[in-house]
Amino acid sequence: MTDQQSPEAAAAASSHAHVRYRDRQTGDIIVERVPGESLLRWLYYTTTGSLFFRAVLNRPLCSRLFGWWQKKTWTQRQIRPFVERYRIDLEEIEHPLQQYRNFNDFFIRRLKPQTRPCDPNPERLLSPADGKVLVYPHLDPGAKLSVKSCTLTADALLAQAIDPIPYRNGAALVVRLAPYDYHRFHFPADVQAGETLLIDGDFHSVNPVALARVPNIFRYNRRAVCELQTAAFGKIAYIEIGALNVASIVQTYTPGSCKRGQEKGFFQFGGSTIVLLFEPGAIVFD
Repeated sequence: MTDQQSPEAAAAASSHAHVRYRDRQTGDIIVERVPGESLLRWLYYTTTGSLFFRAVLNRPLCSRLFGWWQKKTWTQRQIRPFVERYRIDLEEIEHPLQQYRNFNDFFIRRLKPQTRPCDPNPERLLSPADGKVLVYPHLDPGAKLSVKSCTLTADALLAQAIDPIPYRNGAALVVRLAPYDYHRFHFPADVQAGETLLIDGDFHSVNPVALARVPNIFRYNRRAVCELQTAAFGKIAYIEIGALNVASIVQTYTPGSCKRGQEKGFFQFGGSTIVLLFEPGAIVFD
């Protein structure tokens, strides 16, 4: 797990040449390797690219077609170059590379058991996913994301799919998954999980390169919302946000009692984001 640096530094980085984050294990500041970065900058920083995005890419059909393509057997040849370029640890993944029939099979790969051991202390929140992390200890109505004027509020994110009132002035945890990350997501505690509801929306990239140009992406993008009841953390709103070329958000759990660390679902091809919202006073972040 890694977390992003200060909002001011992240804003500067995403607005200029690079996106940077801090590795929590080493403390090092790392320049992120962004898949398709030149394409993202064309789409979001040029008039022609912006027109192409609105006319073609920002459509459900485009994402479905891209997902269909990534399930074809000929995309298997993309796997090893992708692994080598983004230094994916093959010791962690469930199967040898040759067993993945296509690129999407590899993208939604599972990990070997115990690769991500769960902290047994029920008073410690588990990360719901691998990725770059930002936390907001106090999410007041004017809370800003790390770039420009993007606001992160319970009302905007939940869009009345579930009641936003309990989460106002609470806290938030944001996990951004890059395309090379493990793309299954999990329950952060023992929970009683409700049904997941879909909020329709756009298909913007969630990379800071795009956030710098379209600040309120999280409130515009297609997303799925579920409310969790927990003993240690009260209510949690669990939000999965789709992105550019995310073919679908797939739920694998059954509503009801679910264990900490249990898989909740996965994103098919594309980078994605998970947001957890907490009630006021429910959590203290490291």
